[in-house]
Amino acid sequence: MQATDGRWPQVIYQVLRAGNVEQVVYVPDAGHGALIDMMLADERVHTTLLTTEEEGIAIASGAWLGGQRTALLTQSSGVGNCINTLSLVANCRFPLLMLVTMRGEWAEFNPWQVPMGAATRPVLAAMQVKTLPVETAADIEDTVSSAMMLAFEAGQAVAVLLSQRMLGRKEW
Repeated sequence: MQATDGRWPQVIYQVLRAGNVEQVVYVPDAGHGALIDMMLADERVHTTLLTTEEEGIAIASGAWLGGQRTALLTQSSGVGNCINTLSLVANCRFPLLMLVTMRGEWAEFNPWQVPMGAATRPVLAAMQVKTLPVETAADIEDTVSSAMMLAFEAGQAVAVLLSQRMLGRKEW
């Protein structure tokens, strides 16, 4: 299924379900809102509302040990909260699939989002997490599918970075 502008959350949902992702962990985020709603509505998916993003890494690691695949949904600002916990993934060689909605890059209105938006890729790279950017909705299906293979088949930590331009301008 080819994603068009407003349908990209549905495409991600379908790719994750086709890839046997059984758990989704998240901190509420408007960028992931439609995807979170779809996951909450699916009785086959166990969803966990997190108080902070690093909890999701621990849950994903434990789920992998129990034989389940997990996706962590976070915003780029939440990546900074994960630094210490990403060492668990690196040292134990757990697979990790993160879907990161970017902030602080295109048409950002909030100056507090800009520093972590700029630091997201270098921080993830320093923690041995491969980043796969998505600039257009047309690239969603292939990129998320590739990320799942890298994570769950090749045992890698992977973050799909969903461009702020693709997500749309936030207005408050």
